[in-house]
Amino acid sequence: MGGSGQVDQAVTANANVALLSATAATALFVVGPIFDRVGPRVCLLLGGWTYPLYSGSLLCFNATNNGAFVIASGAILGVGASFLWVAQGAIMTTYVSESHKGRAIAVFWFIFNLGGGVGSLASFGINYDSKTGTVSNGTYIAFLVIMAVGWSLGILVCPPSYVRSAHPQKKSDSERNWRQVARQSLKTIVDWRVLCMLPLFFSANVFYSYQQNGVNLMNFNIRTRSLNGALYWIAQMLGSLLMGMLLDIPQLTRPMRARVAWAFLVVTGMGIWGGGYAFQKWSDSRLQQGLKQDIDYTDGHTSVGPMFLYIFYGAYDAFWQSFCYWLIGAQSNSPAVAAVLVGAYKTFQSVGGAMAWRLNAMEKPAMTQFAMDWGLCMGSLCIAIPTVLAITLTSEADSTEKESTVAVNLDEEAKRD
Repeated sequence: MGGSGQVDQAVTANANVALLSATAATALFVVGPIFDRVGPRVCLLLGGWTYPLYSGSLLCFNATNNGAFVIASGAILGVGASFLWVAQGAIMTTYVSESHKGRAIAVFWFIFNLGGGVGSLASFGINYDSKTGTVSNGTYIAFLVIMAVGWSLGILVCPPSYVRSAHPQKKSDSERNWRQVARQSLKTIVDWRVLCMLPLFFSANVFYSYQQNGVNLMNFNIRTRSLNGALYWIAQMLGSLLMGMLLDIPQLTRPMRARVAWAFLVVTGMGIWGGGYAFQKWSDSRLQQGLKQDIDYTDGHTSVGPMFLYIFYGAYDAFWQSFCYWLIGAQSNSPAVAAVLVGAYKTFQSVGGAMAWRLNAMEKPAMTQFAMDWGLCMGSLCIAIPTVLAITLTSEADSTEKESTVAVNLDEEAKRD
C-alpha cells in the first residue's frame, strides 16, 4: 500500500532500513550456524513472532504516533526475518529432487504471494469507503491475527531427515564448533560462481521502495493502492508459476534451462522497465501540476496503464527471485550448504533493500530511484553470466564432494585446535 498504509512514509521507510540492516547483519554468520544446529522448525518459531509484533507497532502508531516503536520493531523483525527466510530457503531448495526444484520454488512463491494478495484484498474491502490517506485499525488487527496463526503453524514443519531419507545428513562433532562452521560458510561464499550471483542478490529488493512508495503511494488513493497491492501479489503468483515451468522444462538440459531463464529475465526486464520510464516521466509531470494520490481505479482512462505497469512489476519480481533461488539450488543439494547460500542471498538482498529504502526516506527524486533500479537489475544480470554458463547437468556429485570436503576440513581444523 506504500508507507505501510500510513501518510508519513518516512517512518516506515526508516523502519524498513532498520529491518533490512538487521537482516543483513544476522542472516549469514549468525542464523546460518544456528540453523545448522537446531534445524528449520526451531528457526521458524524463533523468527515468526516478530511479524505480528511489527503489525502491532503500526497499530500503535495509528493511536500514538510513536515512530520510534515502529523503527525498533522493524529492527527486531529484521532478525526474525533472518531465521524465517534462511529456514524457508533451505527447505525450498533441498527438500525436493533436482527435476522439481523449479516447481517447488513456484509453489512456495504462489503460496507466499497468496498471503499478500489476500491481505491486500482485505485492506481493499476494509478501506473501500475511506477518505483518509491511512488505513484503519481493523486492517492492522486482521494482519496481526493472521500472522500470529501463521507463526504457530511452524511447529508442524518436518526436519530434513524426515523428508530426505535417501540422503541422510551426517555431521561430525567438530561441526558443532560455530567458529569452524562460520569459517566454512565463508569458504562457500567466496566460490567464484557464488560471487557472480551476489549482484543478483543485492538487486532482488532494491525496487520495492520505488514501486511501493514512488509509484503506488504517490499516485493512487488508499483503496486503489490496496487493490494494486492485491494485483501485484497475484501477478507474482502467476509469474512464479510461469518461471517454475520454464526452469523445469523436461525437454531442456539444466544448463540450457539456466540460459533460457536468464534471457527471459533480460527481455522482460527491458520491456517492463522501459514502460516504467515512460510512466515516471508522466508521473513527474502530474506531480508538478499538484496531482498526487488522486488516481482511482474507477477512472479507467487514467488508471489502466499505471495499474497494468504495477502488475508487471510484481510479475518481474517473481521472475527475478525464482531465478535466484533456482541458481542457489543448482549449486548444491545439501541443506547445510543451501542455508549458507540462502543466508548470503538474504544478506545481500537486505543490504540492497536498506540502501534503496534509505534513499526513499531521504526523498530522492523518483526518477533517480527508478534509474538506479533499472541499472542495477540489468547490470547484475550481466555479471551473473559466468555462473549461468557454469551450471552443470546435476549437483548430486558436487553436493557429495562438498559435504565430504567440509567434513575433512572441519576435522583437520578440530585437530589443529
